[in-house]
Amino acid sequence: MEKKYIDIFAGCGGLSLGLHNAGWRGAFAVEKNEDAFATLKYNLIDQLRHFEWVDWIETENHDINELLKKHREELEGLRGKIPLVVGGPPCQGFSMAGQRNAKDKRNQLVNSYVRFVELVRPEYIFFENVHGFTIAFKDERNNNKKGIPASVYIIKKLKKLGYDLKDEIIDFSEYGVPQKRRRFILVGCLNGKAKEFFTILKNNRDDFLEKKGLKVNIPISEAIGDLLKANGEVDCPDCLNFKSGLYGEPISQYERFIRFGVNEQKIPDSHRFANHRENTVILFERMLRECDRGRRLSGKKDNIAELKKRGVTVLDAQQVCNTITSHPDDYIHYLEPRIMTVRECARIQSFPDWFEFKGKYTTGGQARKLEVPRYSQVGNAIPPLFAEQVGKALIELINRRENGLEFQS
Repeated sequence: MEKKYIDIFAGCGGLSLGLHNAGWRGAFAVEKNEDAFATLKYNLIDQLRHFEWVDWIETENHDINELLKKHREELEGLRGKIPLVVGGPPCQGFSMAGQRNAKDKRNQLVNSYVRFVELVRPEYIFFENVHGFTIAFKDERNNNKKGIPASVYIIKKLKKLGYDLKDEIIDFSEYGVPQKRRRFILVGCLNGKAKEFFTILKNNRDDFLEKKGLKVNIPISEAIGDLLKANGEVDCPDCLNFKSGLYGEPISQYERFIRFGVNEQKIPDSHRFANHRENTVILFERMLRECDRGRRLSGKKDNIAELKKRGVTVLDAQQVCNTITSHPDDYIHYLEPRIMTVRECARIQSFPDWFEFKGKYTTGGQARKLEVPRYSQVGNAIPPLFAEQVGKALIELINRRENGLEFQS
């Protein structure tokens, strides 16, 4: 079976990059947002030539519902040709880190995922979403009793299509990603047992990381310790009136791994420092001196009157980073009085330094519902390092089945 797949809700390409590194070939990707797709296109289409692309859709951003409406026949024509469909719909409505909203229109994209799978009928599916995807919303029509979790809903729908399914909550820090990031992972297959995927994934982890010289539970200081502002500043190459940072000496194997193939005389991509006001810097300096590390802080509860944001965490140099979000001001750097740069967040998400991000750095207000700036692209992505292990586990699962090998758990 040719190792070909389609990535839907592809974002900036974190999952696709991992599958590329594992030996898969992309047929095409579906991503609605223009900026996120620009990042995917630059890195995976223009640079890596990873996607073959089909001739009946333009190589640009697409809304999945429009695609389903206009190209139903072409999608059905892919049956038997595409062994794998991957992706997970936008998670903001389900996320426990944000304002969970049962009425968020993006929640309905779960149905779009199911319709896409129904048309293409891949042999295998891989689905990822936030932990909150497994937790039911309160049902306002039923005395606020909890309804059915979205995870139960999608499993029921996919079972009706004939898929054997297995799901687990996985912490990516246990797979070499320097971040405590727990995600709902669902795998399905039309023939065979989906649970075998998770056994292969776990069995292969130690050998995979050892070959790359990596380990589990990497502390944040070993992930971004060479990107300090103290290394020096230069004018930001893609943003007026901002400064970017320079490379320092790598202090860990993870940093050497993530910088492989990069001209270290260049300015790191997307390593733009925020222009904090003086009173913000003073507040951050005080918090670095006085506040607990690694714990989400509240202005009132923790007696920090100047802290207006609903929750900020001062990072701990010796701990694995907390979950990277799409909000850059959720975290204060563990050593310097500032928020992290896009590049630092990308490091914590395991994107290699050669991977470049496109579009705005940040956005705000009502624009947040429409725009996906660089921080959001990074925060919404599946870490490529984990995705590579997913790709390898799926290949082993397929090879075992094709060769008639009995599975040993």
